[in-house]
Amino acid sequence: MNAWVEAVGWTLVHFLWQGALVGAVTAAVLQSMRGARPRQRYLVACAGLLVCALWPALQLFERMHELGPVYATPSAAALREAPMSHALALGQYLDWIVAAWLLGAAALALRTVTGLAWISRAARDGRRDAAWQARLEELARAMGIVRTVRLRIVDGIAGPVTALWWRPVVLVPAALVSGMPPDLLQALLAHELAHIRRHDYLVNLLQATVETLLFYHPAVWWISRRIRHERELIADDIAAHHAGGPRRLARALSELEKRQFTHPEPALAANGGDTMERITRLLRPTPRPGLRASLAAALPALALAGACLAGLAHANGAAPNLDGAVEKPDKRAVVDFGSCKKPVWPQASLAAQNTGTVTLRFLVDKDGAVADSRVHKSSGHPALDEAAREGIAKCHFKPAVAKNQPVKSWVMMQYVWMLE
Repeated sequence: MNAWVEAVGWTLVHFLWQGALVGAVTAAVLQSMRGARPRQRYLVACAGLLVCALWPALQLFERMHELGPVYATPSAAALREAPMSHALALGQYLDWIVAAWLLGAAALALRTVTGLAWISRAARDGRRDAAWQARLEELARAMGIVRTVRLRIVDGIAGPVTALWWRPVVLVPAALVSGMPPDLLQALLAHELAHIRRHDYLVNLLQATVETLLFYHPAVWWISRRIRHERELIADDIAAHHAGGPRRLARALSELEKRQFTHPEPALAANGGDTMERITRLLRPTPRPGLRASLAAALPALALAGACLAGLAHANGAAPNLDGAVEKPDKRAVVDFGSCKKPVWPQASLAAQNTGTVTLRFLVDKDGAVADSRVHKSSGHPALDEAAREGIAKCHFKPAVAKNQPVKSWVMMQYVWMLE
């Protein structure tokens, strides 16, 4: 098996429980902060998604870093270290897991690229309106936006959409320009300008990247939805301040919801979350506790998160196996390649020009000697597998260390049979 495939495969598999843990902790913290300001909940959800992205990335980097270099022997064969496998039963399916992940990620990436292409074409070919462009620029200056914001009138969308970060554009449905009262449409434009002022489109692209790479985990999608929900509430608060108050924005959202219900658009829809919840919140705002009260409410969930992470770190630190080996020592065993003698190529295999890579597992004792050895993944030729196992079993190792003491541990090695 390719070392890269194995590293990526195990990273994907382990993120199943890692993502579940991050999702549970994020949900607990957000539940405890349900009375806090949207900005505070938004930061918590963003932190949760950031952990979802960084945890597997760091794990993949660590696995790739642990892949030992290839050492050539006089017979042109190569010996190298391989990452330890924690669920041997899954090892034989890693090729399929990585292939399925690549197909899914490619499909989502294609969808994102297609959407960006549609937006770029709409920004370039959409109809211009000098009067509404002037009103948008005036509103943008009032909201402290110094960049030029373009307005384009298009068909095929359900509501106003903010797009592009480097040259922002607001796409407005043609039906709203001709049918919605100007003061209500201006309130909707203020909401879109709030997204531009906060650079939300850039954050949304980063979200889409995480969703594409980790599409198979429900926790990622749930956290991402919470980010978008809180983002809309934040933009509502900003827009209400610059568009005649919350009641006007609520009326605009109500009119937009009514039009979307009576004239549904099958194409690109506005990503505004639960519109009725937003309208209710604008008309009947709930009392908001201060930052100190919000943090105090979140302390139990934070304590739970800390306990989970501490227990996880302890479990991963030095968990003994039934054979007395430590699963994750502080320092792993390292082979002394100078002590290794090249395996003897079986004559029959050499005559048949058999080649391949065999992955072996060695139980390294506290004194660095090999106490047990097994074939983890065959090269396809049993004679080559056995020759490699017998030869490398004579290598000497620097034993693993846990809590400053040498311990028994399993080590994965690969031997590559190659013809010159």
